[in-house]
Amino acid sequence: MGNKKRATLIDRLERLPRVRLGQLPTPLERLDRLSNETGGAEIWVKRDDCTGLAFGGNKVRQLEYYLGQARKAEADSVLITGAVQSNFVRSCAAAAAKMGLECHIQLEERVPRDDEFYRQSGNVLLDRLLGAQIYSYANGEDEAGADRRLGEIASDLRAAGKRPYIVPLSPGHPPFGALGYVAAAAELAAQLADQGLAPQEIIVASGSGATHAGLLFGIRALDLDIVVTGICVRRDATAQRQRIESRCQEIADLLQMDNPVRNHDLLLDDSYLAPGYGKLNAASKAALLATARSEGLLLDPVYTAKPMAACLDRAAAAQAGCKIIFIHTGGTPALFGYHADLQTLF
Repeated sequence: MGNKKRATLIDRLERLPRVRLGQLPTPLERLDRLSNETGGAEIWVKRDDCTGLAFGGNKVRQLEYYLGQARKAEADSVLITGAVQSNFVRSCAAAAAKMGLECHIQLEERVPRDDEFYRQSGNVLLDRLLGAQIYSYANGEDEAGADRRLGEIASDLRAAGKRPYIVPLSPGHPPFGALGYVAAAAELAAQLADQGLAPQEIIVASGSGATHAGLLFGIRALDLDIVVTGICVRRDATAQRQRIESRCQEIADLLQMDNPVRNHDLLLDDSYLAPGYGKLNAASKAALLATARSEGLLLDPVYTAKPMAACLDRAAAAQAGCKIIFIHTGGTPALFGYHADLQTLF
């Protein structure tokens, strides 16, 4: 039954346009030293920092479906918006370069900081290296406004004879990117079967919601009885729960299938969020340092450090023999943008 459900899900995914950008499948590895140090659950990591394109990360999977739509539309340019140190815009700039598309990226003021490293290094440096044209948007908490501004830039491009495609940010648009994590769920399910693993929980960052919702949808569509917990990195659990619920239904609509996700599946934890998006706290600093020094595994300050802090706490409290999977969504170039914060660790 499991193999049949997986084949059916993959068949539905293959009906939608996709371009191949990532080096897949990504590894599933046990973190031996961290597991031993916690003394509780085994910690495993799904290495989506290893998707390959321009430092990899989860956005590569998402862009395979967004840029599949762009290719279908015969676009010659792509537009996207995100935070100054956005992994999504950096990955989009790399994908656009690989596909021969112009890339126009808009950087939003989500994190109030003016230091030179944050504004010039990390993902910003890579955006420029990859040839993207950069715009700015002053309000970092206005998704609809940021998308409207992209629409205005796209109108200017059309007037100049271009064929732009917009990767949207705000809700209300088909979440094509989430399909990348429905596919990732099928990939993970095969790895679990091959290695004979039966994890109790999967932990993933929950920000835009595409990765969390796609993974949860895929896990439930495959009838896997694994808890999927989203660790809030941008908004509180109440607001994020509504976002994930909507995303899951939109995925069902895209795939033309029943939504397998129920209310009790929508698990969010915002206890690691403070002091807010793009800001480190004591727990995330400790997790970032411990993971680097125990495993040689680099996390990022915005998305993965907080979920790893949650993972370490859960592992320490769990019974021996339990298994937790941490989804490493990448983002490591942002480390260089957070030089001032990280320097305090040494």
